[in-house]
Amino acid sequence: MAVKPTRVEGRDAGDVLIYALSTCGWCKRTKLYLKRHGIAYSYIDVDLLGDKDREETMKEVTKWNPRCSLPTIVLGNKKAIVGFKEKEMAEALKL
Repeated sequence: MAVKPTRVEGRDAGDVLIYALSTCGWCKRTKLYLKRHGIAYSYIDVDLLGDKDREETMKEVTKWNPRCSLPTIVLGNKKAIVGFKEKEMAEALKL
């Protein structure tokens, strides 16, 4: 991945990467949910990228979520949660 994600410090629950839009309410809720639970995560606000980086990043998103809807939360490079799904995130992150 050419784009370096922004890191938010917290308790290590494995690699958590959020593909998001800076203006998306569900994306903001996802970030806030992880922050409130003290979980470390990284994120990429796709809409703030230049054209080439945005295109490359969306190719990555497509691997996890063919519909390319956001937020797409990738856990441990093994599983993706599409959308703000509190119960699914709690189970996956053992909250």
